[in-house]
Amino acid sequence: MVKRGREALESNMDIIEDALLESNILHVDETSLRINGKLAWVHVACTSRYTYLAPHASRGKKATDDIGILPRYEGTMMHDAFGTYPKYTHATHALCHAHHLRELKGFIEQGHTWAMRMTTFLLAAKQAVKAHHGALSEEEARRWERVYDRILERAQHRLEAKTPLPKKALAFVRRLQKRKEEALRFLREVHVPFDNNQAERDLRMVKVKENISGTFRDETFAQSFCIARSIVSTLTKHQKNVWDSLCLLLAGETIDRVLSAT
Repeated sequence: MVKRGREALESNMDIIEDALLESNILHVDETSLRINGKLAWVHVACTSRYTYLAPHASRGKKATDDIGILPRYEGTMMHDAFGTYPKYTHATHALCHAHHLRELKGFIEQGHTWAMRMTTFLLAAKQAVKAHHGALSEEEARRWERVYDRILERAQHRLEAKTPLPKKALAFVRRLQKRKEEALRFLREVHVPFDNNQAERDLRMVKVKENISGTFRDETFAQSFCIARSIVSTLTKHQKNVWDSLCLLLAGETIDRVLSAT
């Protein structure tokens, strides 16, 4: 049924793709999935209004090039610093602090005091941005930047003096220094969120499907599932009745008309 439904639903993916390309913020991520006994990946590009899921044998740039959204996107791409995404230079980039907070928690458990200070800084900055309705003034943003710089500079000095060298912690600190603009973009730009939780939420059903129903026997089933799930997620985000909307789509209606209907 899902494979047959794909024939009616697949053309709507182009409409979702166009909407994503027009958005000023795009959440991107990927998660593993086994297809026919082999490791594969499901990639997501999404906003608070649209979801696009696609399976691929590759995790890296070949996959995102083949899917075709990221090479054409020119807004702000929100992600977890995975090496593929910064290669798309037509877009600006923002880093997910939910991932940073998880890494910092591990460093805190290892006894790194600087990690606690950076955690406090990030959570306080998030609250400050919220209190200023999504973006700080330039003067206020620069003040927060100076605090950020001091925490990382002191952390670097302490880590470099340790024996043996804590390579993982030092690499994390250097990454935040090198990618400061991406890490702190949320301070100034109201459309840039603090984290990439939107992408993680939209991928969650892929893992639920895997856990409950097992893996896919071939790629066609995985593709059909991702198309159906993209449509259902998009309908849900627009607060549409999923069953009624799917009936219209399967009968030949287009998703842009369904979403715009009162």
